[in-house]
Amino acid sequence: MEKEITFEDFTKVDIRVGCVVEATKFLEARKPAYKLKIDFGEEIGFRKSSAQITALYQPEDLVGRRVMAVMNFPPRQIGPFMSEVLVLGFSDADGKVSLAAPDHDVPIGCRLE
Repeated sequence: MEKEITFEDFTKVDIRVGCVVEATKFLEARKPAYKLKIDFGEEIGFRKSSAQITALYQPEDLVGRRVMAVMNFPPRQIGPFMSEVLVLGFSDADGKVSLAAPDHDVPIGCRLE
């Protein structure tokens, strides 16, 4: 486990639900990845992300899917692509990443409470 943090530390992390509207192969990436365009609703709009989730997902299966992402990390340059949010997932024993997502249909842009 990581070092213990306070509840106030946790509340600083802005995690929201978005809907993938576009997913394409990130051919220039060093490790297999997809470029995602994610809709976070009217208040936030669209954000881009690079996600190393190719082992368990195909681009066409991602469109329309709800995902969770950290919104308030600084953008990160990944090769020629600027990743604006960090999509969340969990790795299995083989390193394959499974996306973190809500079980029920919550509104896009909804913040983790």
